[in-house]
Amino acid sequence: MTSLENDLRDPLEHGEAAVDEKEAVRSRPMSKWRLYSRRYFRNAPAVAGLAIFAFLALFAIVGPLFQQWDHVELDFLALGDPPSAEHWFGTSQSGNDLYAMTVEGLRRSLLIALSVATGTTVISAVLGASAAYFGGAWERVVLTVIHFMLAIPAFLIVAMISNDQGGNWVILSAMLVLVGWMLLARTVWTLSLSIREREFIQAARYMGVPGHRIVLRHMLPNIGSLLIINFTLGVVSAVQSETSLSFLGFGVKTPDVSLGSLIGIGSAVITSSPWMFYFPAAALTLLTVSMAFIADGLRDALDPTSAAGGRA
Repeated sequence: MTSLENDLRDPLEHGEAAVDEKEAVRSRPMSKWRLYSRRYFRNAPAVAGLAIFAFLALFAIVGPLFQQWDHVELDFLALGDPPSAEHWFGTSQSGNDLYAMTVEGLRRSLLIALSVATGTTVISAVLGASAAYFGGAWERVVLTVIHFMLAIPAFLIVAMISNDQGGNWVILSAMLVLVGWMLLARTVWTLSLSIREREFIQAARYMGVPGHRIVLRHMLPNIGSLLIINFTLGVVSAVQSETSLSFLGFGVKTPDVSLGSLIGIGSAVITSSPWMFYFPAAALTLLTVSMAFIADGLRDALDPTSAAGGRA
């Protein structure tokens, strides 16, 4: 073979090797998390919801760095003033800076919502899956508690106990967790009944794997998508519950503030001081809408039958 033929053949071989390498990369199986993320970020409303939630979380964290007044500090020279250069969101009738109150209220509402959503999701997952796996007396006890808790007037109990404790947000969060885990736990129990009969669960049992490890490592990961979606929806539900209780005067109380308590205060003076209502209401609306978009995006990304996320 002449040197000219070798020079012509080498580029062709290199080109064929590059094509083969690209085909090999394409043929590699895509990880499930990469698949989920690609499907999620192809959903425009879900991406917008994530961006809005990230902005609100950042605002709640770094917002105090830009405030000129503390949320409990009074400016007696600005009583019920509209937004200005000194008070960006205006002031309350008592002289509180509404910007500082909105930042503090958003941070408090986020803490309540995330803690309640986390608590209800964990309790529901563990109790529902363990009841389905172990069965027997433990299953009867868990289902009896669920049915009993579903029958009691949860809203009134939370309102009375939170009101007696002076509107402590920690007590309020604990009560919302106590009365909010039952529906998800029953759903987890129903799904876990079919999962416990699958071959990999039976194989783990025959191999002597402890029951609690089977529940945590084998059963719960198979309903992880349900738990993730319900966690995001739980944030929305917790925010709405806290807002309703605080609006009615049974939730967070002064000197602590939340979005619900600020909306309750602003609704009483909406005609004379509309900024007292609009800024907290806008923050609450953005928070609930963003979480709803995130939940829809996660549902479409984690559901293999959904076409909303496009092709991966």
